[in-house]
Amino acid sequence: MIQPAKSTRERLLHAVLYESGAMLILVPLGSWLLGHGPAQMGVLAIMLSTIAMCWNMLFGALFEQLERRLGWQRTVRVRTLHAVLFEGGLVFICVPLVAWWMGISYWQALLLDIGILLFFLPYTYVFNWVYDQARAQLKTA
Repeated sequence: MIQPAKSTRERLLHAVLYESGAMLILVPLGSWLLGHGPAQMGVLAIMLSTIAMCWNMLFGALFEQLERRLGWQRTVRVRTLHAVLFEGGLVFICVPLVAWWMGISYWQALLLDIGILLFFLPYTYVFNWVYDQARAQLKTA
């Protein structure tokens, strides 16, 4: 199905729901796995979430323009491309911030970011699929 364009308000709602769900999972998990306090992980999560929300809105708008221009439908292949490109952009943006905040090398930050990426690839796919299904149901109701 070709998705109609989202308003700025809907993009903001989408981004807030996406990031809130991720933070509810990742802050306690990251704190436990990395041995850092929840406050340090929480602040890092808020910084990364803010970056990710801005990237989400910008990338989403650009990707949807590309979808409409090329007449793409949201197939498994298109959803996979969306998730990979979105997360790849975040890795490029966030590794320096993670290295600085955690006091680790870029290599360690990259490895940590890869771990986060391994969470977010399926999370992004599933979240957007559920969101699109709910959106379609609300539009037809």
